[in-house]
Amino acid sequence: QVQLVESGGGLVQAGGSLRLSCAASGRTFSGYVMGWFRQAPGKEREFAAAIYWSSGDTYYADSVKGRFTISRDNAKNTVYLQMNSLLPEDAAVYYCAARSGISSSWSNQYAYWGKGTQVTVSS
Repeated sequence: QVQLVESGGGLVQAGGSLRLSCAASGRTFSGYVMGWFRQAPGKEREFAAAIYWSSGDTYYADSVKGRFTISRDNAKNTVYLQMNSLLPEDAAVYYCAARSGISSSWSNQYAYWGKGTQVTVSS
């Protein structure tokens, strides 16, 4: 059974940084894409970043490009999202997700999801 467990959320001032972690278990993730999505109150879930587990190739939404960095540690089976220069509009619940195959920014194409971690950005 695939499990994705996020951690690292919290309260940070605008301009600050946070690093989110996603501990993945239950299978071998080679051939998978790991994504980070976020959802603010009253808004749809939106794509933030994705990484190919095997190659390490990365993809970002325009809204986070240059500020967020997605990475993975194969030995720890963990995916990270380093978030710098945080803005109030980055506040949301951040979700880790996994899908087999090619990268996608569509949340409905991801089969596995964590429960999320809250990020709050004060202005």
